[in-house]
Amino acid sequence: MVKLLSAGILIALFSGSLMALEYEEHDGMLMDHGDGHLMDMAGGMVMGQNADTLPGGCDSISEKKEITVHAGHKYAEKFPGRMFAFDTQEFNFKPCTKLTVHFVNEDNIRHQWMMHGLPKYLYPKGMFHIEASGPSKISGTLILPPGDKTYLVHCDIAQHMEKGMKAQLKVGKGDGDLPSIPGLTAPVIADDYKATLPELATKAAADALIEPVVVATAVAVPAPTVKQDDSIISGVTVIGLALGLLVAPFLGRKFKGMSAAEVVAYVLDLVRASFEMAKALISRLIRWAVANKNKILPEK
Repeated sequence: MVKLLSAGILIALFSGSLMALEYEEHDGMLMDHGDGHLMDMAGGMVMGQNADTLPGGCDSISEKKEITVHAGHKYAEKFPGRMFAFDTQEFNFKPCTKLTVHFVNEDNIRHQWMMHGLPKYLYPKGMFHIEASGPSKISGTLILPPGDKTYLVHCDIAQHMEKGMKAQLKVGKGDGDLPSIPGLTAPVIADDYKATLPELATKAAADALIEPVVVATAVAVPAPTVKQDDSIISGVTVIGLALGLLVAPFLGRKFKGMSAAEVVAYVLDLVRASFEMAKALISRLIRWAVANKNKILPEK
């Protein structure tokens, strides 16, 4: 019994140690490489660390603040079309605040919390940067500049910002909002998952080359009301049927995959374009006639 109990305790301790390894804290392992650049071999990094030097215009630290920022795929679930996000999309602090950021990466890939636009005389390349590779926690400190300004915060890993990992940090009142902040501001270019009409037409034409479409066209012929016009109506009907049979395959390829609304929109666009062409032609004819009126009108 004692042996079994001892074995159980050892297994529990071993399992606990494995679970602890799944979530790593970098703070105690970071090596100082100078200029506020801290890093370790496990993929943790802080760049632009500044816990002591006041930015120009700050007579003293206005207040000390600490925040914990979580990053991961699950925080993007509330933003349709996004893949990654921070748990917070906006931060606000007083000018000259000494800010410590505890960055928690909850994914099995690398994420960053990078702040841009800081004074370059104090922060190399004007940025403060925290990075964690895999599930882990890492902390860094900076002193915010004076004045009212809005700073970009994002993950600089390729496509992570475009996929939703973006926020804004306002010092004081800020100087406006940044675009494309998930859940806060409208994007500069909104995602559009619907193909345009020209793209649909091109695709339909390409599909038609692979799989031709036969479209049956039903033409309703009105009953003739005047007997002497039978031959005229019959001729128009025959011509209409012939044109319908010739044009039907083309229209089938052109409008394949379109909804009724898209077909109507396409036809209206063609009508509008035809009207514009006719108007331009008439305008040119009028200008030509005015310019050559002496040649057109007979002399008195």
